[in-house]
Parts: sequence; C-alpha cells; structure tokens
Amino acid sequence: MRGIPGFKRLRLKIWRRCTLLFFLFWAACWLVAGTFLFLVHSSVFSERCTDEKSNRILARLCLDYRKGALTGDLCEDLCVAQKLIYKRCLYYDRGKKVIQADWRGQSVILKSKKEIFSSYPRLSLLEEVEAQDFPEAELLLMVALEVKNVLGLELSNNTMGPLWARRRGPHWKAQLASMWSLLQQEEYLYFSLLQDLSKHVLRVIGSCGHFYAVEYLTAGHAWHKTLFSVEDAVGASLAGTKGKAKAITDIAISFLDMVNHFENDFSHQLHLCDIKPENFAIRNDLTVVAIDVDMAFFEPKMRDILEQNCKGDEDCNFFDCFSKCDLRIKKCGAQRTNNNLQVICDKIFRHWFSLNIIGSTVSFPLQFQLQKAVRECAEAGNKDMAHHRSTSLNSLSKLYHLLRASQNELQRSDG
Repeated sequence: MRGIPGFKRLRLKIWRRCTLLFFLFWAACWLVAGTFLFLVHSSVFSERCTDEKSNRILARLCLDYRKGALTGDLCEDLCVAQKLIYKRCLYYDRGKKVIQADWRGQSVILKSKKEIFSSYPRLSLLEEVEAQDFPEAELLLMVALEVKNVLGLELSNNTMGPLWARRRGPHWKAQLASMWSLLQQEEYLYFSLLQDLSKHVLRVIGSCGHFYAVEYLTAGHAWHKTLFSVEDAVGASLAGTKGKAKAITDIAISFLDMVNHFENDFSHQLHLCDIKPENFAIRNDLTVVAIDVDMAFFEPKMRDILEQNCKGDEDCNFFDCFSKCDLRIKKCGAQRTNNNLQVICDKIFRHWFSLNIIGSTVSFPLQFQLQKAVRECAEAGNKDMAHHRSTSLNSLSKLYHLLRASQNELQRSDG
C-alpha cells in the first residue's frame, strides 16, 4: 500500500511532462504555420524589390518611348542621353514602383502606380478621332472630370496648367496618352496641383510616360530616436543634444504650419489618413514635407469615404480618419471627428516631448507644459464638431506658443 502514493506522484510527474511537451509541440506548430502564412502573405501582396527587375521596368519604358507610344520631358535623358541614371530600387508595394535615380548630379525618385504603360486604361476618344483635331475645350473638360473622379475636386480651366501643357506636334498623341496615365495616379495629381501652392509637398521634376520624378528626401522612420535624421538634412552641426533639441523644435513648428496650411489654405480641407514618420521627410531648412499622399483626401472625397454603413463607431474608422456611427440609421457620419493635428500629436509629438529625447536643454517647467499640451491635443474628446474645432484651435495656439518659447530658451542658452 505504501507504493501507491509514490506511483501516483510518478504518474503526475509523467502527466506534467507530457503536458509540457504537448504545449511546446503545439506552440512550435503555430510558429511554423504563422511563419508560412506570413511568407505566403508577403509573396502574394508584395514583390521583391530588385535591381534586375527595376532595370527591366525602365528598359521597357524606353522601348515604348522609342516606339512612339509614350513621351515626356525626361524620356530623352533616361533613354538616349543617359543623364537620368538608375541608382537603386526603394520599394514595390501593391503594384506601385518607387525607384531612386541620379538626374544631372541630383538624386530624384521615380514613381508609378503600375509597372507597365499599357496597364493604364487608354483614352477611348483617341481611337475615334485624329489627335490633332481633338478640341482643346473637350480635352480640358475630360481632365477636369478625371480630377473630380480621382480627388473629388472641381477645377476650372485656368487651374489646369500643371496638368496640361497645351503642346501640339508630331508626338501629340503620345503626349496625350502619357498625360492620361499620369492623371490616373492620385499622388501625381496632388503633387502637381499643389506645386505652386504648398511648400509641404514634394516637387515634381518631370515625367516619362507613366513614371514621374520628384525630389529625393530622406523619409522619417519610427526606429530612429528623433524620427527624422536631422544630421542627413543639415549636417553634423546638429549632432549634439542641444542641436537635436533645436531641430526637433523647428520640425515640430513646421508640422503645425503644415496642419494649419492643409486645413485653411485650399478650397477644401486636406485630410491625412495615414500619419507616420515614414510618410514625411524634412528639407535642409527643416520644413516638413508630405512624401506619401496615397491616403490623403480633400473634404469632398473624405465625406464619400466616411459615409458608410455601420453597427458601431469602430466601423467608422478609416485608418487615422475617424467618424461616428449614427445607430438610428446605422450609417457613419460624413464628417471626420478627429483631425490631422490630433493624430500628429499622438503619433509624432508624444515621441519627441519626453524627458529622454530633449534632455535638460529646455527647462523642466516648459517641458512639463509641452508634455501636458501634447497629451491634451492627442486625447481631445469628440463631443460635437463645434467643441472639437474649438479644442483643436486652442491646442494649435498653445503648442505654437510653447514651441516658440522653447526656441527662445535654446537661443538664449547659446548666448
């Protein structure tokens, strides 16, 4: 009878070991399955960015140029004079191709939403009439309709300059086909239309067929301690703690300028629905630039996107743009209930205005006030639109005041 308790203990020990082994086996299976699914997902939804493929894409672009199918002010430099030279592939994403090149000694970015020129729908009227006989008024009307379809904006003829150069000649049909491929790319439309209106968007340098070139700027990144490489932008002079504090303060003020600009200086407010460091860059003067506007929408388009069926508020969240669900009619409100400033405070400013980033370069009371203002800005409630707008204006004003006070403190400490 004495052996029975010992046997029970042995059986219990064996059972525990078996349970542990089973758990480890189960966890390993899930890990292998998860890795497999991740690899499948990556292979299905993204492509490997390689030099070989990028060069092949540009070679095909030049072949279409030599055939007369497409044209553009950069085609000669790319395909004949060799003054636009491939440097490296940056990324492919759901068909979008982003390539770095060297153009006459300066770095540029080549972008296209699709790889092949023939992938873009053709302008059907070109098949029906001779290009030279195509009425200018009808062409401008089609351009305006395409802009309205893509961006939700109604443009007058006198605002078409950046989109249509009104050139006619032997290659006019290729010009029109190339223009039509560019008009179907939201980013190109944003950058082109805002060229002369905003310093906070990338400058368009030129195009060849469906590829367009923009200025090269180093994007921000979440893994970078200061989110943006200020050393790359303005040199080693900002390498020290105080230099970085000055840069962060200047960049933060530029973010506020951009928010104020996008909200008030166009015919419609511009909403940014994907706010993260990777979608912005800084110029040498520390101006913030939106470099990826695939998820940017003017107010008319934003309202169309938000006004969807819903069962709760969570159904009304479109990335960083939120709306509220009207449970009586089970429909999301057409008006956004948060704003660009709120998301920037949450995703950018929170990271910066902590004691470990700025250090002791700014006085503790001012740092504390900044932290409090950023927290209040990021966590602003959504009671009603009038209250929300009032709160947002108050946050904007308070942040401007505190950041300029920080600038003054940093300047005095140099004296």
